[in-house]
Amino acid sequence: MRTRFAPSPNGPLHLGHAYAAIVAHDTARARGGEFILRIEDIDGERSRAEFVEEFFRDLEWLGLEWDGEPVFQSHRLESHAAAGERLKSMGLLYPCICTRAEITAAATAFGPDGPVYPGTCRHRAVDPVNAAWRLDVGKAMDLAGPLEWVDEHAGPQVANPQIFGDVVLLRKDLPASYHLAATLDDATDGITLVTRGMDLFPASHVHRLLQALLGLSVPTWLHHPLLVEADGRKLAKRRGSPSLSDRRRAGEDGRAIAEALREGRLPAGLSLSQGVDHGA
Repeated sequence: MRTRFAPSPNGPLHLGHAYAAIVAHDTARARGGEFILRIEDIDGERSRAEFVEEFFRDLEWLGLEWDGEPVFQSHRLESHAAAGERLKSMGLLYPCICTRAEITAAATAFGPDGPVYPGTCRHRAVDPVNAAWRLDVGKAMDLAGPLEWVDEHAGPQVANPQIFGDVVLLRKDLPASYHLAATLDDATDGITLVTRGMDLFPASHVHRLLQALLGLSVPTWLHHPLLVEADGRKLAKRRGSPSLSDRRRAGEDGRAIAEALREGRLPAGLSLSQGVDHGA
């Protein structure tokens, strides 16, 4: 079996990342499997090489070892583009030029990511230049048929990607969306168990659909609790949650921190939360 930890180098790692890495690493080790480190660095404007080097040092400081060389998502842009073209040839993608403000104003439903796209561009002529490409989820589900996936904690799930509406798979500013890139890369890396936080539980509905459309292998998922602040919000780089690199440079014991996280002994003001309802 193979798991992975896949951080994005758009900011330093914090304790929430440490917990996610520990879950993936320890699960692989307990089952005699492999733990892969993948750097999700396709956001060219925000990704910074110096963070990648810090990630290596932080994980080593925590006492975590990955198998093989780290893999970089940016080395796989051609495969992402090819998958996008394949979905276009199947008639499942359409160009969209709607702004966030327009989507919010026109939306009549809300999903895991906020206002659900109302399908404004689905049946109108749109210049594909500088457009995003959305998946026609209804058409895709008609083609794929009923789908199931399994989470080790929540059990069998019936795929319901409609909760997101027609998701963007090819972005205007990036080669691929998280949904497409992560799904393709997990298949490429031979990941058999996708470990990640409960905040991404709903995304697995979309990823299961993409696996069916593209003929990809289907892993099992393990969505773990989130490390959250006193107000229930998950730790976030943008809110200045203390970074692992700062703790490391301050002389804290990384292995002791990792052991505390394993045992549920958390710093004051932090707790573990499931994050979302399984039935979302």
